[in-house]
Amino acid sequence: MRLSPDEIIFWQSGFFKLNATIVYTWLLMLVLVLAARCITARLSHGLARSRWQNMLEILVGELLVQISEVGLAAPRRYLDFLGSLFLFVATSTLSSSLPGFEPPTASLSTTTALALCVLIAVPMFGIREQGWGGYLKTYLEPTALMLPFNLISEVSRTLALAVRLFGNMMSGAMILAILLAITPLLFPVLMTALGLLTGLVQAYIFFILATVYIAAASTPPTATASTV
Repeated sequence: MRLSPDEIIFWQSGFFKLNATIVYTWLLMLVLVLAARCITARLSHGLARSRWQNMLEILVGELLVQISEVGLAAPRRYLDFLGSLFLFVATSTLSSSLPGFEPPTASLSTTTALALCVLIAVPMFGIREQGWGGYLKTYLEPTALMLPFNLISEVSRTLALAVRLFGNMMSGAMILAILLAITPLLFPVLMTALGLLTGLVQAYIFFILATVYIAAASTPPTATASTV
């Protein structure tokens, strides 16, 4: 039983390895880019719209609502980044039902890379909204004594993002493999459906947590206090 797609090596030359995580990550990104290109190539502004356009508009509208409800006043500014995170994790989960496909999110290296993207995006959005002074001041809230704890919090929540997604994806795949070995005719469909549902929930949790972190960095503390 494999714990990670990193263990599947397609090509190796010395230190350099081409494993399943890299191959399936780039394949997934290629599929997402081509799908976005095909769906948006013939967008209609009238009532006659394709099924794919309707589905995409529903998804984008729901993501905008979720971003807005977290507290970001201009959700379209964050849609590109947060929507891409959600689509990548969700598509990775759904693609795991394909025979022979190994979801990249079952690798700790992939989930760490996604969490690092959030770690970099949070100060970028925070500085854009509040400026350097306003953003750096958030590390001194509520008092300057909290500076080291706020810095530790930045690192620990990034680690938590990576480990949470990796643990849930890996454990789901392991449980499914064990049940398939024990009862190959009874559980496959049920557990596959449950695994896909769990994966989609994890994609939503990852998306919401990233949105909350960005909202906390982009909103002045005084504004947050007044809304409470």
